[in-house]
Amino acid sequence: MLPTKRMLRFTKMNGAGNDFLLLDNRAGDLILTKAQIARLCDRHRGVGADGVLILESARDGADFRMRYHNADGGEAEMCGNGARCFARFADRTAGPLKKMTFETPAGVIGAELHADLVTLQMSDPQDLRLEVEVPIDGEVIHAGYVDSGVPHVVVPVASIDEIDLDSLGAALRHHTLFQPRGANANFLERRGPRSIAIRTYERGVEDETLACGTGVVASALLFAGREDLAGPIDVRVRGGEVLQVGFVREDERFRNVTLTGPADFVFDGVIEL
Repeated sequence: MLPTKRMLRFTKMNGAGNDFLLLDNRAGDLILTKAQIARLCDRHRGVGADGVLILESARDGADFRMRYHNADGGEAEMCGNGARCFARFADRTAGPLKKMTFETPAGVIGAELHADLVTLQMSDPQDLRLEVEVPIDGEVIHAGYVDSGVPHVVVPVASIDEIDLDSLGAALRHHTLFQPRGANANFLERRGPRSIAIRTYERGVEDETLACGTGVVASALLFAGREDLAGPIDVRVRGGEVLQVGFVREDERFRNVTLTGPADFVFDGVIEL
């Protein structure tokens, strides 16, 4: 007997070009394998996305619980662009709730909606290091490191358009200094007194993405730390949008970190699993 097929309803969204599939699992009966998630994200055989976001009932006092899986099916701690999409999806699916909180492995995230813009109250950054020397192929890369919900290494460069992102991004993402979790690799170009542009090589996607919310936060905080700046910092991502990172700075510590940017609905659909 052939296995029974299941029809799965989803919503496609994007946050600054970082695209996701949103699923409602408040009933708790949706169980997806890593292979199924990877197939959903496959841009040739599935819907196509950088990751899958799952809306679940809260377990510890927040409004909701957010689970995030990268395109390879692996579960990650947090996704900033995804969290903005998640907030708008939760507002439409279970709202209206213009303000909400949701649980993630990186901590409880707060969100406030302003039309198609969302401001996230991020968890406090951890393990911030303004200077990390990373040996690669006989050279030393001068970078910074911070866990902004997920681990990020950030490399200041003269021009983000002139780097070999695939090669250097992969080398940094898998470098022994950042194991066992690995790290997303970001490249930062200064564009003004409080303005930067970045490119990001994301773990789990294993490629460049048009935007990475936690990478935007990590890059802004490390830029502010190196340049001795107060916020906010404007960050232009590869997709062309400008996101804003706010924070309160106390010496080399950052708190009350916020991320503001777009979250757009693309379409609703049904796919056979």
